Amino acid sequence: MSAGQSSPDLPARRAFLRRGSLIVGFTLLPAAAWAEFNGMGMPPVANPRLPGNLKSTPWLDAWIRVAPDGTVTVCSGKAELGTGLRTALVQIAAEQLELAPNAVRFIGGDTTLTPNEGFTAGSHSVADSGTALLHASAQVAALLRAGAAAQWHVPAAAVTLRGGAALAPDGRRMHYGAAIAGIDLHRHAAETSPLRAPAQYRLIGKSVPRLDIPAKVTGGAAYVQDMRLPGMLHARVVRPPRPGARLVAADLAAIRRLPGVRHVVRDGSYLAVLADDEWRAVQAMRALEGLARWEGGTPLPAPGDVHALLQHLPAQDITILRKGAPLPAELPPGRSVSARFTKQYVMHASIGPSCAVAHLDGGQLTVWTHTQGVYPLRHALAELTGMALENVRCIHTEGAGCYGQNGADDVAADAALLACAMPGHPVRVQLMREQENLWEPFAPAMVTQVKAALDDAGRISHWDYELWSGSHNERPGNAGKLVPAWLLARPIAPTPSEPMPQPEGGGDRNALPLYALPNARVVNHFLPVTPLRTSAMRSLGAHINIVTIETTMDRLAALAQVDPVQFRLRHLAHEPRAMDVVRAAAQLFHWPRPRSRPWHGTGFGFGQYKNLMAYVAIAVELAFNPDTGVVRILRVAAAADCGQVVNPDGVRNQLEGGIIQSASWTLLEQLRYGPDGIASIDWSSYPILRFSGVPQHIEIRLLDRPGMPFLGVAEAAQGPMAAALANALAQATGLRRDALPLLATQ
Repeated sequence: MSAGQSSPDLPARRAFLRRGSLIVGFTLLPAAAWAEFNGMGMPPVANPRLPGNLKSTPWLDAWIRVAPDGTVTVCSGKAELGTGLRTALVQIAAEQLELAPNAVRFIGGDTTLTPNEGFTAGSHSVADSGTALLHASAQVAALLRAGAAAQWHVPAAAVTLRGGAALAPDGRRMHYGAAIAGIDLHRHAAETSPLRAPAQYRLIGKSVPRLDIPAKVTGGAAYVQDMRLPGMLHARVVRPPRPGARLVAADLAAIRRLPGVRHVVRDGSYLAVLADDEWRAVQAMRALEGLARWEGGTPLPAPGDVHALLQHLPAQDITILRKGAPLPAELPPGRSVSARFTKQYVMHASIGPSCAVAHLDGGQLTVWTHTQGVYPLRHALAELTGMALENVRCIHTEGAGCYGQNGADDVAADAALLACAMPGHPVRVQLMREQENLWEPFAPAMVTQVKAALDDAGRISHWDYELWSGSHNERPGNAGKLVPAWLLARPIAPTPSEPMPQPEGGGDRNALPLYALPNARVVNHFLPVTPLRTSAMRSLGAHINIVTIETTMDRLAALAQVDPVQFRLRHLAHEPRAMDVVRAAAQLFHWPRPRSRPWHGTGFGFGQYKNLMAYVAIAVELAFNPDTGVVRILRVAAAADCGQVVNPDGVRNQLEGGIIQSASWTLLEQLRYGPDGIASIDWSSYPILRFSGVPQHIEIRLLDRPGMPFLGVAEAAQGPMAAALANALAQATGLRRDALPLLATQ
């Protein structure tokens, strides 16, 4: 929701809050509850038998509200990141409530108005928030029928809902506000719901046009960057030139004399300027950069040394799988594989630098932010500013998507601090490109090692896997996870890094193969401290883990002299849905396809994201130019099973986007750094896939499962696409490359 949409509604919303007790029930958690937050930032479970995120927020009116005039509002704690989530969630609720999508008012990610659903991450949004809305809306629909039936003195089964009205058998009708009159929706959801039969669906399973697109393509106020509030000041921050550097001097008086400058803030090593115009703020920031003196800083390792360093840092060794017999000391010759894979640090590289707006007014701090977790961020900002939790409100407002943790939370902290320095004035803060690149949390560098053996029948007999990775989850909940908190004269320390437990996992996400393995060991060497700041990036460790698993499957298939797809199917006999997806992708691609020309290759990759979410199989054809080192991706064929498909076009968009993003990571992307600091400050020093490198053809086949649970799909293509690329490049070149990116130049 844009600022233009949010602000005029505030009086009405406050009136709504005065009329009920809903908000107190699910926003003001006791201190002990915050300590129980898991890696997804979720509050404690209230009823484990409820579906989706109703488990944590069981009140119906936290999700569905019906106004006296019949207007229906759908609420979700999840954030629209450009994935089409808002459209899918509205479809789900409107389906049960017999409404058109454009007749539904949607509120997403607001600590005053929506349930606490932690972070929008891990492909959980439709699976968890969508499931909660599916059941909540079905139960509210039943209450609407019952309310109308009671007023008409007819059986509830005789009442139908259509287009916002309840209809009686004799033709009488009343709008939803009248039907629900006298019925309190502030009640716990039931454990079973009167869901519509999938055969009756009008909206779920259909490609409904995206609700968030019109403002984006017509120049409307669509993003937090577009916000303009009365009396708003523009701010820019000055970050240290390298992590650990300390500010020793700065001529603040000279900056205060510059045109339009309203305030200059220094708190320890924290520096910022506020001006009445954005360009004046940028000019003042550049001037202040030139007048600031820094000393010290934390040296970084050379990129060529980082993987050896990771394997020697203090680690928490976590065995996540051990079954059967250990790997023999001597691997059978001709029937075994041993390989080591590496991945460099990767940047989110959001096309638009992060931005936030904050306003301290009458002791209430409101922050408009494109964070992926308004509730955890709210807790961190309250700690950062010293304000009471109930006096801080975070409203998700779209920004440049990043699918993980980029600079959005940090710049929200900047906006909060600077709004507190200038009470009564909205303050807009936007990072510069080099600030975003230098200070965002990167996706961790990683190492994986695998040893595997075949039995006499050509089936996998032993599997031994180890990985080394730093944290993939340093999202705020504690103020010390935010860069500005480190720079203050009284800095706030981050809470210690903790591994994310299975089955979700962090660095070990998808480290457990779905294949049948009679003897297996998998160990996660979690590194609490690593050289660079890291946090979540789309798919977390699944990217390199699936590459490692799937390229090893190709190597084993070659030793067994079996087609790679058939080899996978042999080891998936216990997973019929996985087999369906593998077969569908192979059929779509017309696998196997012989090499058409020299330097051409085909490859295959498969994975079920987290072994919990969507199944995805991908086949790729590419051409490699040995003179230039350039790869052209000629064709991609993908099949996916994400359970009940809500919006087929939205699912295809997510798969296509994941395929393209994974191609960029896998072939090109790596952070450039060294002892002097981060060198990737712009697009020339951090290359990403360009339009000329996008696959020439992408085909998607969806295996819809009407009535089955929603399975998150947004991150499911990353690993299979990377694996298919690696296998295709190996066939094209005759050389296995086990370092990501595959076309490394550093």
